[in-house]
Amino acid sequence: MTDTNDTASVSREEDLLSQSQGSALAPALIVTAIILGIISTTVWFLMIPQPLIIQGEADATRIDIAARVDGRVGDRPVSRGDNVKQGQLLFRIDNPELMTKLANEQAAKVSAQATLANIDAGTRQEEIAQRQAALDTARANATLAQQTYDRTKQIVGAGSAPIQRLDDATNSLVVAQRTNDQANLAYQEAVNGYTKEQREIAVANVAQAQAAIDTAKAEVNELTVAAPVNAQVYQIGAELGEYVAPGVPLLSLVDLSDVWLTFDLREDLVKGLTVGDRFEARVPALGDRKISVVIRVIAAKGEYADWRATRATGDFDLRTFEVRAYPDPAVPDLRPGMSVYAIPPGQQK
Repeated sequence: MTDTNDTASVSREEDLLSQSQGSALAPALIVTAIILGIISTTVWFLMIPQPLIIQGEADATRIDIAARVDGRVGDRPVSRGDNVKQGQLLFRIDNPELMTKLANEQAAKVSAQATLANIDAGTRQEEIAQRQAALDTARANATLAQQTYDRTKQIVGAGSAPIQRLDDATNSLVVAQRTNDQANLAYQEAVNGYTKEQREIAVANVAQAQAAIDTAKAEVNELTVAAPVNAQVYQIGAELGEYVAPGVPLLSLVDLSDVWLTFDLREDLVKGLTVGDRFEARVPALGDRKISVVIRVIAAKGEYADWRATRATGDFDLRTFEVRAYPDPAVPDLRPGMSVYAIPPGQQK
């Protein structure tokens, strides 16, 4: 009886031990199964070919506006991010020296026009009469000098006067004749008026004065800087009161009506692409919105930085091509600088 009880007790202990070992192995089996599942899933994903993703950036036509005259910024009614219309005031530069220069050129033109008008009017009758009176006086003086010379010559010939008196009379006669000639020429000049060449010179002086005015006005007009197209202010380069010189950037505009996407692709990825191809891209900044774009430009970028012979390296040097694609239809919310990504057009399905 005792042997039977001992045998039953040993059997129960073995059952309890077996159950305890089974309970301990269960978690290990579960962990092993999870690990095997993770490994198999990873291997499965690694065996699936992943599509190539290319990243690009939105860009737009940018207009850099620089000063063409020097001066200080007197007014700047726009700020960064403002939308401006064509012809709207962007900057006004103050330069008092240019305004004074314009006034001087205008005064010079008035003087040149007055000279031309005087030539066209001809010689005044009062001036002709004055020249006539001077001529009459010169003629009378020449006649008197001639008579004095004749009398002196007779007296000297008779031996009643020294030869020096004849010399003085001769000199006086020559002077009187020359004065008479000058008075006659001045009278003829007054009667005939200005020459054709003098009038042409006066006309040229007026034209030259007008050209100087036009130049000064062009410089004055550059004191006011207006928007060349409808655009948005992208950057501001000068503040109120700041001195600017010709060539100094004032601000940059960006034309949001001309926005495109730029992708830099290796030449092996450009294979098969043509202008006009259409593909889809996504814009993270717009909630990962999918947009349709059309390729308009495929152009090679700069030359190799460090070119190596293919046989020396055993490989090819691949150039980079710029692919420019335009949204079609247009995306009003797309802004320059936004990142975009897409699967290369040749790999999209």
